Amino acid sequence: MSAATAQAPLKTTKNTRRVPRFPLSVPADVTVLRSGIPFSIPGRSVSIGERGVGVVLAGELHPGDSVGIEFRLPDAGGPFRLKAVVRYQALLHCGLEFVNLTSEQQTLIEHWTRKKSATIPPPVITTSVPLIEAQGEKHHGAFRRALWIALAGTLLLVGALGWWHWHHAWSELESQIPASKSLIQPAPTTVPAEVMEGLVTHKTDPIYPEAARQANIQGIVALDVIIGPDGTVVDVQPISGPEQLAPAAVDAVKWWRFQPYLLNGQAVQVRTRLAVDFRGN
Repeated sequence: MSAATAQAPLKTTKNTRRVPRFPLSVPADVTVLRSGIPFSIPGRSVSIGERGVGVVLAGELHPGDSVGIEFRLPDAGGPFRLKAVVRYQALLHCGLEFVNLTSEQQTLIEHWTRKKSATIPPPVITTSVPLIEAQGEKHHGAFRRALWIALAGTLLLVGALGWWHWHHAWSELESQIPASKSLIQPAPTTVPAEVMEGLVTHKTDPIYPEAARQANIQGIVALDVIIGPDGTVVDVQPISGPEQLAPAAVDAVKWWRFQPYLLNGQAVQVRTRLAVDFRGN
């Protein structure tokens, strides 16, 4: 005769470990200079924190490379165009540290990550371990219990190894990030526009807004531009010109590249004024 079999309720184990990185899977476009020429490498982000982002790219970067990265944060407005430095690279996985963030960009990223920290619940690992009690079948029941335990242990081990690999990659990235530098930066050196225009190595043409073209809005947009020691554009602010054309001018000049401006043999940050001319066909 067979004995009755009782099945205990499922057990649920909560994982309360917290990691200050959050999954983010969105398209990401990385631009890097090769021999003074910008190359765009498509990819996808995998995670983001307040100080950097992890990406998978369809190309190779090297630790120390200065790059531009463009991506979108869900529910955080328009695209982010940021400067970053490669701090970690393994196969096609890269860890990028943000540099020269504007206060608005820093605030948006911190707000997004803290919002995720407050709204995403800790992961829950659920394991089903039916407790089989079969009278008269002690050896068979013990074997099945051992099999369930081995299966649950294997799943936990695989999950732990995956978490360790992810956490190790970020730990290596953070270990290579230098200590925070002083926020006090020397004032940019003012350089005439004609001098900086002679140092341009890459120029992106503006996209004429269709609404402005149809309204026959033309003119010159003057911009106040800060250029870093490496020749990348750090900040752009419109000074004068038609308001409908200013955003297009700013978006174009952000991607201009210059030869570093040398002062006493040392590359320095400069401030200049540039003009973008919009004329209808």
